[in-house]
Amino acid sequence: MPRNEPTEVSDGWGGERSPRRRKAVRYGVPVAVAGAAAVTIGLVPAFAGSSPDLPKISAQDLIAKVAKSDVQQLSGTVRVTTDLGLPSLPGGFDGAPGGGAKGGDGASAAPQKKLMELASGSHTLRVAADGPEKQRVSIVDKDAEYSLVHNGNEVWAYDSGSKTALHSTAPGSRAGKEHRAPGGLPKDLKTATPQDLAKEALKAAGDTTSVTVDGTAKVAGRDAYQLLIKPKQAGSTVGSIRVAVDADNGVPLKFTLTPKSGGAAAVDVGFTNVDFAKPAASTFAFTPPKGAKVVDGDKERATAEREHGKDAPFHKKLAEAKGEGEDKGGPNIIGKGWTSIATIKGDGSGLPSGKDMDKAKSKGAGGDVGAFLDSIGDKVNGSFGSGRVFSTRLVNALVTDNGTVYVGAVDKQTLINAANAAK
Repeated sequence: MPRNEPTEVSDGWGGERSPRRRKAVRYGVPVAVAGAAAVTIGLVPAFAGSSPDLPKISAQDLIAKVAKSDVQQLSGTVRVTTDLGLPSLPGGFDGAPGGGAKGGDGASAAPQKKLMELASGSHTLRVAADGPEKQRVSIVDKDAEYSLVHNGNEVWAYDSGSKTALHSTAPGSRAGKEHRAPGGLPKDLKTATPQDLAKEALKAAGDTTSVTVDGTAKVAGRDAYQLLIKPKQAGSTVGSIRVAVDADNGVPLKFTLTPKSGGAAAVDVGFTNVDFAKPAASTFAFTPPKGAKVVDGDKERATAEREHGKDAPFHKKLAEAKGEGEDKGGPNIIGKGWTSIATIKGDGSGLPSGKDMDKAKSKGAGGDVGAFLDSIGDKVNGSFGSGRVFSTRLVNALVTDNGTVYVGAVDKQTLINAANAAK
């Protein structure tokens, strides 16, 4: 059978679209892709080895295949490699019940803590799912293992390093619904799989994007098509996204995001082995090991609520996500497509720069602050005033002197242009 030749999809899809097709390729803000790259995550040898001969398929039909895929049972190993140009990050996230140094007794087992650890370096995950009521994700490190298990009305998080188990209520109660995505697992760790990353990327398919089928590959022993996604907008820092799609069932098996600057992938997530058979029921059974410290996550959340009310960190984050914070919560999005930028209005005080920085440098200890900021950020000026741009290989952020933040997977000049336009 013939090998697949590139089939481009750009500037719209042409003709009428079915509701399912519209859902698959609807316009979406690729800031979500940047967010997933920032938190979240050479997996299988990068599409090395044989390239299977598969029936020719168009990009539209391959995207539709992904959208129609309804595989709910699988188990396997996922390798996550993230290289954003950041130093390796220690675990810790102060902002959720049990999260961070001040988060409570369950801090070491909090899912948000593990999310931060996935933001750099390479990690191995063992995953399993059996419908919406049963999922398991284990992060395997050299000296310890972290497991998150959802089984019916219960969710367990266990950190073998600290021998701490965090028990929470699964979806069904109001608290469960507020703090978890459909399917039981916290939203943070759901972004660590090829399926979820690919779906976020495919939301961007539209007139700002070129989508092609770029040959075939073997991934985790499975025949796959390679879907190549490239931004058309010059200001984007994303060079390309490559998604390996299972030729049989449409499940994304591998997700690779390469920056425009080149080099190693910024985010590389994919299965090294996968099985679509029903996992054993014992996979989702969890009993805290003997001697483990068991923490009631629901009780910790309730305690934080009583002590801090709406000022509790997790309440603030929930309000922002639901658009209920100050000025309707979270960031405002400006621009479109791959050059979308999230903005957070400042309160009048930002990082020192310009004359303030010159003064700081002449005042002893303040000079240390100035030297540090100079080493990690570039001073910039415009009609908006002045500020600093902090860069990674993929995501850049401009912090103005008045504290306003502009952040996105865009280059420095695009951030400055956005700040000037918003003045």
